Amino acid sequence: MSSGRNCCAVIAAAGASSRMDLGFSKQFVLLLGVPAIARTLLAFEAAREVGSVVVVCREEDRGRMELAVRGCGAGKVAAIVPGGGTRQRSAAAGAAAVPPGTEWIAVHDGARPLIRPEEIDACVSAAREYGAAALAVPVKDTVKLTDGEGFVSSTPPRERLWAVQTPQVFRLARYREAMRSAEAAGADYTDDCQLLERCGVRIHLCRGSYENLKLTTPDDVAAAEAILRRREELS
Repeated sequence: MSSGRNCCAVIAAAGASSRMDLGFSKQFVLLLGVPAIARTLLAFEAAREVGSVVVVCREEDRGRMELAVRGCGAGKVAAIVPGGGTRQRSAAAGAAAVPPGTEWIAVHDGARPLIRPEEIDACVSAAREYGAAALAVPVKDTVKLTDGEGFVSSTPPRERLWAVQTPQVFRLARYREAMRSAEAAGADYTDDCQLLERCGVRIHLCRGSYENLKLTTPDDVAAAEAILRRREELS
């Protein structure tokens, strides 16, 4: 099995999309006429370091997801599986469905459709070198910690603060072990790095792009389309 073939991407696309107020899952929102999830899948289709893809979606979205996969020609998709009640359970469902021979797992938010193939490859390569890696960008603003009552308690040094993105890449066996440990402890995380952090795994932050935004509100859709138009102008 080639290095690319032993890495499977798990695309988490089972969120409720409540903050988008669309009436349907945000993964299907059109960005310059193309569904967001299709743009995400095509980036992984072009990534050399990823050999297969598992998509996790809501059960009621399965038919629409199958159409999106076929429509964009995402040949690496090995399975479409229903998600769980939380982000962590959905990721676990994806990890359980990876093809035989998978050694690495790259977990990615389906609502980050502006990811580039070269960023995916860089993150997977970093994980192979360091054992675990995630895309991230330096925080631009000064961040304040509060005391829980609306008052500043401290100001962490900005030069040490990074905003983590996806994909986040781990050894599959270690990821499953961390998942089992978290479930046994009753811990539930929305960030996969936290699963490994609680088990003492050091995670390398791979410099990403500020364009790799997550579609959370309608403003993000407008920003994503502006980025895509700029890319088209430069291509």
